[in-house]
Amino acid sequence: MTRFDDLAAFASVVREGSFTRAAAQLGVSQPALSQTVRALERRLDLKLLNRTTRSVSPTEAGERLYQTVGPRLADIEAELAVLGELRGKPAGTVRITATEHAVRTLVWPRLLPWLPRYPDIKVEISSDNRFTDIVAERFDIGVRLGADVAKDMIAMRMAPDMRMAVIGSPDYFARHPRPHAPQDLTEHDCIGLRLPSHGGLLKWEFARRGRSLNAHVSGRLAFNASDLVIAAALAGHGLAWAPVDTVDGHIVAGRLVSVLDDWAATFPGYHLYYASRSASPALALVVDALRRDQESV
Repeated sequence: MTRFDDLAAFASVVREGSFTRAAAQLGVSQPALSQTVRALERRLDLKLLNRTTRSVSPTEAGERLYQTVGPRLADIEAELAVLGELRGKPAGTVRITATEHAVRTLVWPRLLPWLPRYPDIKVEISSDNRFTDIVAERFDIGVRLGADVAKDMIAMRMAPDMRMAVIGSPDYFARHPRPHAPQDLTEHDCIGLRLPSHGGLLKWEFARRGRSLNAHVSGRLAFNASDLVIAAALAGHGLAWAPVDTVDGHIVAGRLVSVLDDWAATFPGYHLYYASRSASPALALVVDALRRDQESV
């Protein structure tokens, strides 16, 4: 008889498209995971995966098996988590995907004092700036700006609206004139943030008196992490466009200077969201911890 852990291992490899990533998620070694899947193939007398040095993909039989057992395994895991509640203590794993900024400023600070109260609840946090389908990628909770939340999700606000700022170091402005309008940014060295979802650079957006526009910016440097963008601005390598709450400490201390404040754009604040069918006692407790400051926003 095929064991459930064999099927779960196989499904994880297909879902991740990699033995290495699947092994890391399951907490086992890559050779052990490979051996488990091969044992499943021998018992079924079917080849389930096509393996190359660069990728892993299901065969026709493997795809059929994955489409059949994948949803059922997810339902079984959810039910086991619910059954764990019968022990009298909330239990289970809650997977969260959020932008790096949201993890640093909201998710982790709110969960940190909460975690010791529920030792049987495991929390996995994935910091990712791309747009994530939480159902397809088996996350329980997503945290994104309000405008980016799918309409079919249960959503609730976590933070006030986000205001953006163009910032540069005093040393940079000692060498360059300050811009007075977004159009002036074409004359400046602007530090880009590369978006993982489609590979493009984040657009710098501005608004004033009901008028909105995107500035055409360019520069020598681009990163895929916002903390590195801010670090480059602090070092005087150019201007950056960042949420005010991530740089206000540097502005107050005089390490950065904010410009174009009358053109600052504001976006709907962070919301947490989840699919209605995935609600479990453990999930409900994590949601409550993450939204506990909602009254103040």
